[in-house]
Amino acid sequence: MAIEDEIIFELLPLIRIYKSGRVERYQDNETVPASVDPATGVSSKDVVIAADTGVSARLYVPGLGGDAQRRIPVLVYYHGGAFCIGNPFMPIFHNYLNSLVARAHVVAVSINYRLAPEHPIPAAYDDSWKALRWVASHANGGPGPDRWLADHADFDRLFLAGDSAGANIAHHMAMRAGAEGLERGVGVHGVVLVHPYFLGSEPVESAAINQEMTARLERFWELACPTAAAGVDDPMINPLADGAPSLAGMGRKRVLVCVAVEDVLRDRGRAYCHRLREKRWGEVELFETDGKGHTFHFFDPTCDEALAQDRAICRFLDRERMKESVKE
Repeated sequence: MAIEDEIIFELLPLIRIYKSGRVERYQDNETVPASVDPATGVSSKDVVIAADTGVSARLYVPGLGGDAQRRIPVLVYYHGGAFCIGNPFMPIFHNYLNSLVARAHVVAVSINYRLAPEHPIPAAYDDSWKALRWVASHANGGPGPDRWLADHADFDRLFLAGDSAGANIAHHMAMRAGAEGLERGVGVHGVVLVHPYFLGSEPVESAAINQEMTARLERFWELACPTAAAGVDDPMINPLADGAPSLAGMGRKRVLVCVAVEDVLRDRGRAYCHRLREKRWGEVELFETDGKGHTFHFFDPTCDEALAQDRAICRFLDRERMKESVKE
């Protein structure tokens, strides 16, 4: 077999990686255009943030009706995919953001960052930080070019969110914002981590739920960050590892962690929550879903459990005002 045909990793029908460096992603090219969603009234559009690296985003704004002059929370969203798969333009993420924006009544910015293994970690973090700074540049009459953000976003209620690897990114962006600050005096008000992609060498019970999936997630990390000398205990994938930056760097933010009881990553999310609570490093909420696995809400978005998780996120994003559609 020629080296260019030797497969070093595959997870079908999603991805195949060859020893030569060639990567085949089988669903990433299935995209949908930005539009006005007829079911929710949410409008979306695409913007380029950094042409040199290809960092871009899909922006969403709900139907504002009589609230056109009212500023609403802004949600910066990072998609999952083990740092190797996915983009905001795929139906699975686009449909979810349409629904969430309508339910939570927020302006959302869904970030398109570079993927590993072609662009190993820290490329995803660097791109995500550049995108977050771009969002913040619209605050307080700043130079940011997008009118949706400039006219409708309440930057006193800036939230970061993500699923799986995107939740990992959201954590690191919150830590970096706490350490370095953002443009225009913007701060991160809260963070939503949905089924966060955290690993570690310390055994946890949930890893045995599906040992094959646990091994795949560990292999994905090796491919995404081949320079991680500590492996799954690198602070980038294990924020609780010895020597990892203190979670005090979160800056006492509000944090919502969602876990699924049948997810192999469940106990890593619980431990993260426990550490924040133990040290009183923020206002922390844990939302658990029984009987469901990793990112189940993408595959069955109208099931009772997915809707309950949506309601928990919406309450967290705007406790003062909720859309009638998400009330119990």
